[in-house]
Amino acid sequence: MNTSNRIWLITGVSGGLGRALAKEAALQGEIVYGTLRKPEQISAFNELVPGKTFGIQLDVNNHGQIKSVIEQIIAQSGRIDVLVNNAGYGLFGAIEELSMEEARMQMETNFFAVLAMTQAVLPIMRKQRSGHIFQISSMSGLRANSGTGLYNASKFALEGMSEALALELQPLNILLTLVEPGPFRTDWAGTSSVSAKNKIEDYELSSGARLRLLQSTSGKQPGDPAKAAKAILLAVNSEHPPLRLLLGKVALDAIRDKFRAVEEEFLKWEAVSLDTSFEE
Repeated sequence: MNTSNRIWLITGVSGGLGRALAKEAALQGEIVYGTLRKPEQISAFNELVPGKTFGIQLDVNNHGQIKSVIEQIIAQSGRIDVLVNNAGYGLFGAIEELSMEEARMQMETNFFAVLAMTQAVLPIMRKQRSGHIFQISSMSGLRANSGTGLYNASKFALEGMSEALALELQPLNILLTLVEPGPFRTDWAGTSSVSAKNKIEDYELSSGARLRLLQSTSGKQPGDPAKAAKAILLAVNSEHPPLRLLLGKVALDAIRDKFRAVEEEFLKWEAVSLDTSFEE
């Protein structure tokens, strides 16, 4: 991809990884449009790297508003080279504790909003025959844990959709990378998270214990969002970017442990798996 004067669209740039990535891309000379839910946040984002960062108000769950945001960017810059679907949040609670409303809102924001934004940008990238989509997933999109089951579900869904999309885009010179961070020093486990209103005492030793640990370490996570941003810039500038970009030692160790455990179980049950064909 032409690396000069690229036009980026990043959702959810009020803080965390989205903000860090917008700043790093702009400092490297890119033009960055960032979406924010509150109008009072726009001026501060415009001043992040003046002349390079431009804030646009958007609630990603308002799918009708997405079209006008895309049209505004095209009117001003003529193209979109990099889309980063970053907006999302964590829903905390055991599966049984969650209401259908809470579960649906998690899927709406973390999956359907990403699908809507991706579908809105793809016609532009297809016309250009170029582009790079970054889906900000999580290590939780590859490995589930107690207390975040619906967050896991939203990211697992994102992973499945994006893996298929990457194959569909191969002939069109459009790239896709799933970014899978471990714990980074953002507000994901703090005020940005939402907790189930219903509490069931029987889950205090499983999901309850894990969620208390997550919240107690909020603001002390080992990952540096600025370094994560630099890693994503390395990927977008790479001649052969990865389909999956794991970020952080915690993520690498956890996913390797899962794959080892999965392979061990496959081997243990291989004979049963294979003994399911019709006998000729």
